[in-house]
Amino acid sequence: QVQLDESGGGTVQAGGSLRLSCVASGRSISSVTMGWFRQAPGKERDFVAGITGLGSLYYATSVKGRFTLSKDDAENTVYLQMNSLKPEDTAIYYCAAASYVPDWYNPNSYTYWGQGTQVTVSS
Repeated sequence: QVQLDESGGGTVQAGGSLRLSCVASGRSISSVTMGWFRQAPGKERDFVAGITGLGSLYYATSVKGRFTLSKDDAENTVYLQMNSLKPEDTAIYYCAAASYVPDWYNPNSYTYWGQGTQVTVSS
């Protein structure tokens, strides 16, 4: 069992930055794949970025070059640094984890989920 606790959301103006954190407990993040998803009102939950236990990174095209995913195995925490934020980045951001992820973009590939943190970008 893995528990995930996100933090760092908030309201920021377009062009600003936020850093989200996801603290995992119950299992080392070095043994799982971690992902970030986001869900805007009335829309599906979309993949944002992911990182394997060995540190391989994957990004959605919409955030590549603006968002950076990193992890600290000692702190059992993953971070999502979000720069150059746009109003269309507004959503609830969720941290997710799984032992094996066959499809990065499919939320059903992930077993464990956090409660989410709201990110609002004003224009």
